[in-house]
Amino acid sequence: MATAVPPAASRIAVVTGASSGIGAATARRLAEAGYRVVLTARRKDRIEALAEEITAAGHQATAYPLDVTDRAAVDEFATAFKTVGVLVNNAGGALGADPVATGDPDQWRTMYETNVLGTLHLTQALLPKLDASGDGTVVIVSSTAGHATYEGGAGYVAAKHGAHVLAETLRLEIVGRPVRVIEIAPGMVRTEEFALTRFGGDTDKAEKVYQGVPDPLTADDVADTITWAVTRPPHVNIDLLIVRPRAQASNTKVHREA
Repeated sequence: MATAVPPAASRIAVVTGASSGIGAATARRLAEAGYRVVLTARRKDRIEALAEEITAAGHQATAYPLDVTDRAAVDEFATAFKTVGVLVNNAGGALGADPVATGDPDQWRTMYETNVLGTLHLTQALLPKLDASGDGTVVIVSSTAGHATYEGGAGYVAAKHGAHVLAETLRLEIVGRPVRVIEIAPGMVRTEEFALTRFGGDTDKAEKVYQGVPDPLTADDVADTITWAVTRPPHVNIDLLIVRPRAQASNTKVHREA
């Protein structure tokens, strides 16, 4: 007889990169769905404020400052749990939009360490805890950049291709174990920090990314998609879900109004 899956209220969902954008929105959504959310990010003040907000709304949340690229810190973090129900690998981001010929290797390295190695660190550290839950879910938030390239995006594209391959390979390697691997690949999402960080705080360049685009996705749109995938019945795995705004047909074809 199959073991009954514990209700969400007794289960922990770890969300990385939860200090803003998609990570913060996902933490709110999963808390509303009944999970005890653990918020991780480097910015302690941000995640503590979010944990207070979620708790004040009647849900359960804990803040844990964490740099996903620090393996020793990640391993120490993992010791706090006997079981984990959900891991949302959201920490990542883009830096720069230079062509390959002039791209900054340090930016490439940072993107790889955060988007790929950060995901690897958390997944390796928490996989035994996800197994122990009897119904674990690993979510990897990649990007449409992980599925098609575009000019000026090679460093970010390479990193997100790495995240995509990590998800695809992990799913093959752990088939038969009680852990699902879900990849959510958003297209154009307008958040308060993504483009601004990519362009080093240049507000004009950041605004041009979304200029004229009617209704780009919001962080909450992606969080809603992640939560939907996570809350499917245990035998249902959403291997890959690409989500774009209607105005975006591909990474290089976007409708913009005058």
